[in-house]
Amino acid sequence: MATSTTQALPWTPPNKQDIEALPVGTWWDAIDAPTPIADRALELLGGRSGAVIQDGLYGKTYWLIGIDTARSWCIRQVRVLTTLTDEGTLLGVPPAAWGPEHRTHWRIPLGPDRYLTDTNHLAHALRQAVDEVLGPAPDGRQLCYRCQLPTDEPVPVAIEHSGSVAGHTVYACPTHARDCPADAVAQAAAMRRALQQGRTR
Repeated sequence: MATSTTQALPWTPPNKQDIEALPVGTWWDAIDAPTPIADRALELLGGRSGAVIQDGLYGKTYWLIGIDTARSWCIRQVRVLTTLTDEGTLLGVPPAAWGPEHRTHWRIPLGPDRYLTDTNHLAHALRQAVDEVLGPAPDGRQLCYRCQLPTDEPVPVAIEHSGSVAGHTVYACPTHARDCPADAVAQAAAMRRALQQGRTR
């Protein structure tokens, strides 16, 4: 008897009608990255990426990974979603059939050969993507332009140009970076790359 593609999948979201908050650490852990970083990481991964959830509401992208395979990661703006000692963590998972017509959907659909992403490949791609999109890590803590509190994970949200060659970078904490225009980080990265290319010519 032939087995359908759905039956051949190692796991599928149980809810076929709507997004469901599922616990990480039961079937998989997850990696959460801002979409501009994820876009570049996906380019670098090519066909090596497993299934990916796109959350258009919050500008987040999620990879499903093996349980306890990334607890020690420390990558700027990238979060490891895993079971914690004193609390559970939930991830909003859309039905397997949801595509780009939904704000939250499977950017890379689940498939028999597209489920969990190898964390070695993913870590390498994300580190390179972070360097390219965010540029070098700021030296020390920076003040968030919005809340005016120091943050250990500053996100560049704008480059203010002056009469000098070097512009002033405006930073935000991860929470307030979400309030900036969706492409602010990408614009800052593009400006940085343009400046770097100008210096190397």
